Amino acid sequence: MLKPGREKSLLRRHPWLFEGAIARVMGNSQIGDTVQVLTAAQQPMGWGSISPRSQIRVRMWSFDPETVVDEAWLATQLRRAIARRQVLLSDPNHTACRLVAAESDGLPGIIVDRYDRVLVCQLLTAGANHWRDRLVETLVQVLPEFGLACDGLYERSDADVRAKEGLPVQVGLLHGVEPPELVEIQEGSVRFGVDVRTGHKTGFYLDQRDNRAIAQQVCTGQEVLNCFSYTGGFSVAALAGGAAAVVNVDSSTAALTLSEANHQQNGFEGDRAQHRQGDVFQVLRQFRDEARQFDTIILDPPKFVDSQASLQRAARGYKDINRLACLLLRPGGTLFTFSCSGLMPADLFQKIVADAALDARRETQLVQRLGQSVDHPTLLSFPEGFYLKGLRCRVD
Repeated sequence: MLKPGREKSLLRRHPWLFEGAIARVMGNSQIGDTVQVLTAAQQPMGWGSISPRSQIRVRMWSFDPETVVDEAWLATQLRRAIARRQVLLSDPNHTACRLVAAESDGLPGIIVDRYDRVLVCQLLTAGANHWRDRLVETLVQVLPEFGLACDGLYERSDADVRAKEGLPVQVGLLHGVEPPELVEIQEGSVRFGVDVRTGHKTGFYLDQRDNRAIAQQVCTGQEVLNCFSYTGGFSVAALAGGAAAVVNVDSSTAALTLSEANHQQNGFEGDRAQHRQGDVFQVLRQFRDEARQFDTIILDPPKFVDSQASLQRAARGYKDINRLACLLLRPGGTLFTFSCSGLMPADLFQKIVADAALDARRETQLVQRLGQSVDHPTLLSFPEGFYLKGLRCRVD
């Protein structure tokens, strides 16, 4: 039952109820159970999953009090989510995409990504974890309706957020056969090997697909510096678009090894594709001291902000790398800069980049705002779903 007046967020169809909004919990609900949410006046507001250890105490499955949250409901939600990606799924030149985007698809905490014939899921909340077995069964039943084959469904519930839910790490095969060491996917004119078992997130940054396509279009003839390059997504795309050369920088030797393989797989070898292991902050300073310059620089760092308390420190980090990037760009160069931190407001991120350009004494124009790819939608009543902020800038 809610405290008086605390149903306002539900009336706006926001799916989170925080601990402070709840007056009391009636009955003997266990972690992840589906519970009915009532106002202080006993008015039913819908159904959600309860998480006793999380500050987000309830995540809403449905705002309709008449809904029955069962296997049939789950199948309907999964069908709706997959149907929304039908255009992308029907394109033979794209064999990887997000099928279920958690709250933005009405399934809080449930993420399902497709990598060709292998599916990878993340169950990040108590409610999602509660549905594990039924989710597997239902997905296997629903996928053929959309012409999707599934050799295996692999779980990667190893994100830090599970600890806040009081949940252990869960990684392993849920259905079918073990995935190969690398799953090969196609993205437009290029192909990538994806490590779904130990790679970042579910193996690949699917949310940057549309931005990689933009980079492919604008990097013709250019020398590109790809920072936090991971397995080379942006640099492979740039070379496919006719870039003269790329330099990839990442702290992970394993990621760079796979990046080299991805470049070779697409026919980009030798001096056109260089790889450098190291801390990006230090490497950027070394390039500055060496008076290196580039035509395009891509900054796609990991999440710098994991709490409100870390926002100021993260802002300093973003400003530092963007200032250095501005110093390294030739006049008229392009800066692609991103923040994947959900707690970083878009207007603040733009201000940080503007201040960085000012400190570098470079006149900078915002050419295009960038975000996550189309299979990572943002529910308008859940703005927190818009986490990937990007700017494409011209630096004179």
